[in-house]
Order: sequence, then structure tokens, then C-alpha cells
Amino acid sequence: MNILEKITRFVECVFKTSLEIFLEALKLSPNAQGYVSGSITELLLKKKLEEEYGFEVKRIREKWEGKKHARHHGDYYFKKADSHYWYVIEAKGVKSNSEKWHKLYNFKNLKNFLITHDDKVPWINCGENIEQQVTEWICKSLPRFQNEYSSNLYEYEEVKKYKAKRETEKAGAIAALHGYNRDQINDMIEERLDYVMSRVKVLETHFVSGTSGAGERTQATPRKDEFNVIAIDIVLRYSEHKFLFASPQNLESSGDDPNHLQQNYIMGFVFTDDHGNPTLTVTDDWYENLNEVYEILGPEDAVNENDMQSDNRYVIVNDE
Repeated sequence: MNILEKITRFVECVFKTSLEIFLEALKLSPNAQGYVSGSITELLLKKKLEEEYGFEVKRIREKWEGKKHARHHGDYYFKKADSHYWYVIEAKGVKSNSEKWHKLYNFKNLKNFLITHDDKVPWINCGENIEQQVTEWICKSLPRFQNEYSSNLYEYEEVKKYKAKRETEKAGAIAALHGYNRDQINDMIEERLDYVMSRVKVLETHFVSGTSGAGERTQATPRKDEFNVIAIDIVLRYSEHKFLFASPQNLESSGDDPNHLQQNYIMGFVFTDDHGNPTLTVTDDWYENLNEVYEILGPEDAVNENDMQSDNRYVIVNDE
């Protein structure tokens, strides 16, 4: 069987439908696409652990028998072949709407964001005027902000609710948007986002883990002891699936509970030059090589093998 025949057989067997209906359903469901994308990330991480690093890997059971152990909230157990110590790794992606969330489609927001995170910007010389360097970079790399994109955009709901008390720059910008409907404003924002992201993309985590109170949590983000390694797939902001690794113990704690991670960390940026070549720059907390995180793990960080529950469930479809 070739790959198309295998896919067709799998869809017919598991979903009881044709490949055409399956594809249409997948296209119409962003949630389904997200699940598939997440599964691809997890599978690629497993293969990377096994084939590139030589780890033995076991998938952590999702439907836990009994109360789930607080230190087993990851995707995989992994260990070296010559070691008795099992550790837990969790796979995540980057925040999908980071640039929109931070309103980087407006000049001032983009400028201030880059200034705030100047330690993650490779072309900034911290010994010189940072604001001037950022302004010059935007003017050179994104020149439309000097003319057609010079006025601020605001989302439709804010335009409708805003009540101007006096003449301000914001009042004028919102007044200019009053004649546009929701779709038109969204299209303008998306156009600017595409433009900005042609030169700079934000790498930001999005750690949300169910409801507060689950598994000894006091808030809806992971505890720092729930897994030993976090692996972030940056494919949403990069040209390929690429993993960056960190120890949760080395990431800044939540302000509400020092035992918890924050929801969002700005990991770094992907800058694209005039020739379309990307440059990845991240903070010192993140590593491209997993071994640099693994080497700081000790026996005391390992999970108890007797507590482990592996998930061996999968659908078998005869290819013959």
C-alpha cells in the first residue's frame, strides 16, 4: 500500500467515511486541526527523543487509574538506556495570537514591545539609545508605518463602545473607523499583522492547565514540579517543527504562587531579513539542545517508577 491508500483505509476504518468528507470536516474545524497539530508535535518530540538523543520513551497515560500523581503531568516519561531514572517531559506550542494580543499592528505598541524586550533583540546595542535603534529598524524594515499605517487601529468592540471626552489622537483614530463594520476592521488588522510578521514574529508560551485546584494547583497554570522538562514546538512562528527546551525550575515563577509557572513567557523572536532569511533569538532559559537541560537533572528529580502509568492505547489498522 502507498501512503494515500493507507490514509484512505485508516479514515474509512476509524471514521467510517470517505477521505473527501474527512478532509472537508478537518478544514471546517479549527479545533480538530489544533488536536491534529498537537498530536504531530507530540509524535515528532517522541521521535526526536528516541532517534536523536537515544532516550527510552513511554507515553504517560491520559486516563489515569486512581488519582493522578502531581509530578506526572507531562506527555512522556524518558530515560537514558543505561539509567534507572525516569523523568517527565511536556510538549507545548507557542501562543498563536501573540502579535494580535499585544496589538503589534500599531506603531507605538510594536516600538514599546521591542524596547521592553530589548534583551531578546540581537540587533540592539544596549550601550546606545535603544528607542532610536528600534524606531530606525521599524522605519527601515516596516516603512508603511510612516504613512499608510501611521494611525492606530482598534478592534470593532472598542470602536463601538468608546466615548470621546475630548479631542485626542485615540479619539481621532477611532472616529476614522466608525464607518467600518466588524469584518472590515478585522481585515485591516489582519493585513497589518501579516505585514509586521513578515519581518518579526513573537515566540510566547501559553501555559494553561485546566482548572485551578487540580493536582495540588492553586491556579490554572502548571506547577513547576509537574514535569522536569518543557519542550516548545515553535512551528507556528518558524518554517519547520523546531523544539526549544527549558527546565521549569529555571523559569520565573508566577507572582501569585512561587510554586507555579506563569501563563506567558516571551521566549524571544524570529526576525526575517530582506532576503527572507529567519534569525531565531531566545533568552538564556531556552536551549536548542535537550542535553543542556537533561544534564542538570539529578536522581532527586526522577519520578518513582512504581508510580508510572504508561499509555499503550492506539488504533491498529491492517495495511494488508
